[in-house]
Order: sequence, then C-alpha cells, then structure tokens
Amino acid sequence: MLAEVLIFVPSISKFRQDWLTAKTETVAVAGLASEEADIGSGSELGPNQETALLKALDAELIAINDKDASRLLARAETVGVPDVQINLADESMVAMILGAFDTLLAGGDRIMRVQGPVGDGSVRAEVVMSEQPLRKAMLVYSRNVFLLSLSIAMFAALLVYTAISRYLVQPILRMTQSMVSFGANPTDPDRIIRPSRRRDEIGIAQIELAAMQKRLNETLREQRHLADLGLAVSKINHDLRNILASSQMISDRLATLEDPTVQRFAPLLLRSLDRALHYTKSVLAYGRAVESAPVRREVRLRLLVDDVYETLALDAKSQIELVNAVPTNLLAMVDPDQFHRVILNLCRNAVEALSGRLDDPEVVVRQIRVGAELLEAERGGWGGLMIFVEDTGPGLPEVARENLFKAFRGSARSGGTGLGLPIAAEIVEAHGGDIRLSALDQPGTRFEIRLPAKAARTELAAVRA
Repeated sequence: MLAEVLIFVPSISKFRQDWLTAKTETVAVAGLASEEADIGSGSELGPNQETALLKALDAELIAINDKDASRLLARAETVGVPDVQINLADESMVAMILGAFDTLLAGGDRIMRVQGPVGDGSVRAEVVMSEQPLRKAMLVYSRNVFLLSLSIAMFAALLVYTAISRYLVQPILRMTQSMVSFGANPTDPDRIIRPSRRRDEIGIAQIELAAMQKRLNETLREQRHLADLGLAVSKINHDLRNILASSQMISDRLATLEDPTVQRFAPLLLRSLDRALHYTKSVLAYGRAVESAPVRREVRLRLLVDDVYETLALDAKSQIELVNAVPTNLLAMVDPDQFHRVILNLCRNAVEALSGRLDDPEVVVRQIRVGAELLEAERGGWGGLMIFVEDTGPGLPEVARENLFKAFRGSARSGGTGLGLPIAAEIVEAHGGDIRLSALDQPGTRFEIRLPAKAARTELAAVRA
C-alpha cells in the first residue's frame, strides 16, 4: 500500500495535467475550425455554436492567442472572476503535485483560468471554467486507483497467505501433530516424524525433532528393558536366596572339618556366600536404578584389596601378577562391601583383558596393580584420596570408550553385560567421588577413583616414607 501511495501522488498530478491539456487542445481545435469557416464579420462562431462549444467544454470563456493576436472563440453571458490561475507551460513537477492536491482537498466551487501552449508553442489556448468537473474527474480516477490498489493488495495478501500456510504453518502443524502423537505412545518408532528435504530453519527443526524423538524412544525402550530385568531378577531372587542359605549352612559344616585345605578355603567361601546373600537382598540394586546409601566405616584399604585378590582366586596358570600398592597405614572412610564390589569389578575386567592374551608371545608382563595415594591441594593440605586400578592389557576398544559408564553398552567383550563399570560409577558417586579412565603412554588400562579429603586418614610420615 505504501508503494501504491507513492505511485498515486505523481499519477494524480499527471492525470490533472493531461485533463487540462486536453481542454486546451480542444480549444485549439475549435479555433482552427473557426478559421476555416466563413461565418462573416463580427463573430467567428454563431450563437448556437458558441453555446454548444462552451457546453462541451464545461467552460465560460475560450480564446486563442496567436502571434500576439488574441481571438475570442466563445463567451458565456456571465463570466466569473477566476480564483485560480494555471499556466501549463510554467508548472513544475512540485507545482503539479501541489495543484492536484489543492484541487482534491479545496476545489469545487472555484473558477480557474487555464492557459497552455498547443503544438510547437506558437499557439496558446485559454479557457475559463469551473473547477468542479476537474475535481469530479480526479475523484473518479482516485477511486479507480484505490480499487485497483486494493485488488493488488488482496491478491498479494492471498499469495502471502498461501505461501505462509504451505511453507510455514502446515510444517509447524505437522510437527505439532507429530509431537502430540509421539507423546501418546513414545515407544512406537512409527510415530517418529520423518523430516522433509528442506534445509531452512523449519527443515533443521524437523531433523532435530526426529533425532530427539529417536533418542527418547531408545531411552524408553532401554528403561523398559531395565524394568523387565529388575522384574526377572526379583522373581529369581526368592529362590536364589534359599539356595545360598542352604550353601551357607553346608559351608558352616565344612568349616568344622580339620582338613588343612578345607580350613584354608572355608573362610573365603563363607565370606563370598555372605556377600552373595547381601547382594540378593538388594535384588540387583542397579536394576532398581539406585544403589543403597553407603554405610561408611574406617577400613584399611590395603587389606580390602588383599580380600579382592583372594576373591578373584586366580589360577597359577593364568600368569597374571597381582600387585597391591596401597600404603599399609592408609585408612579410608568408605562402605567396605560397596567398595569391595567396585575394586572387584575393575579387577575382573582387567583379568578378562589379560586372560584373552595368554597365547600372545608379544605380551611379556601380565600385571594388575591396585594402588592409592593422597592428593595435595593447590593451597596446601590434602586434596583427596585417589585409588587406581591398572593393567598391562591391550586397552579398551573405541566402542567401549564411547559408552564406558552406560549400562548394557560399555562391554568390551562378547557376552559381557556391560554393568560392571556403571555399578562402580554409581557407588563412587554415592561416596561423593568420581571415576574416570586415565590416559597412559603405554598399552593398558588405568581407572582412577577420586574421593574427597574426608574419605581418607593416615599417618602422613608413614605415607611419605
């Protein structure tokens, strides 16, 4: 509409100019015709002809100026005093625009005198007439321009509406319907939106929405799998507890035998059965998605590591060396049963990595090393406790590294559950620490567990020695 307004201003002034020019040209034609007619002396046109000419031009007076000679063609009985003087030869563009709007806004009852050149300019026509016909013609022209502009605007609006509806509203509506449909059943993969081939913001939004729905669908399916796993374990747990209780009673009777071999292994068997019973009471706590709150006690970490090594019960043929590098006087404030599980899971992973390379002649050292040290803070004092479990195995594959602490995804071997590291990470987080895979300059794997400073206590001199 702004463009139409800018077009209307010069066009209405041009219409006024053309209308007035047409009047002067008509007067010139009438003057030329009168010269050819031989009407006699006195008046060039007869009374009837004058009346008809004035009526045709809606004028009160018309005349022609030819080479300093002025000829009156027709004149009404009464001629009003002109209110507006218009010289078409001297009007500039600004004057034309101002004159056009002056006629539209203030014209109507005024008398105007119009002069203008005709042809090569040697003849000038003059007409005195009312401004009312000009204003009426300009109003009709303005109305037509307005209706045309309105039609163009409505057509443009229709095009804009169609474009917005097709390229913006309908895709957004489709995305909204997809979100509502997906929210009703997010586990149905058929309800994931299929992105279009658009590469604008709408296309990017569709791609991101599809990716988000796909991730959510996979997450919900995994959660359902975990829920089914927890239900299955709960059903098995009842009978398993009875079997372990019976095994514990048999182990108690074996402990009364005087056989040295039985006396050596019976305590280890009893402790293993006690832990198994404790684990069954929690119904595989990871299946419930949470571990029980740790019951912290002060324990000698070195003895805990020795207990883990005894639980592994490695055969001498495995050629795996177990090294306990934990300082003797180091005391850790942790839940002994839970941290036994953490270190045992890490050591079992290391044993599995080393056991798969028994026939590899390039492997010289097969060693699992568990150690601990107190970390010094930047401004003095002890910054925390760091426990590490490292091996000289081949290291973790890239797939396992990407899903290291994700349940059912981080297994590095065929047949593994992928629960060992997630369980270890959850227990460590419950103790206020974190676990990470440390980079090594040589083949192997090293996991580091960092606990806050309050989790460790020892005689500093003994540790430094």
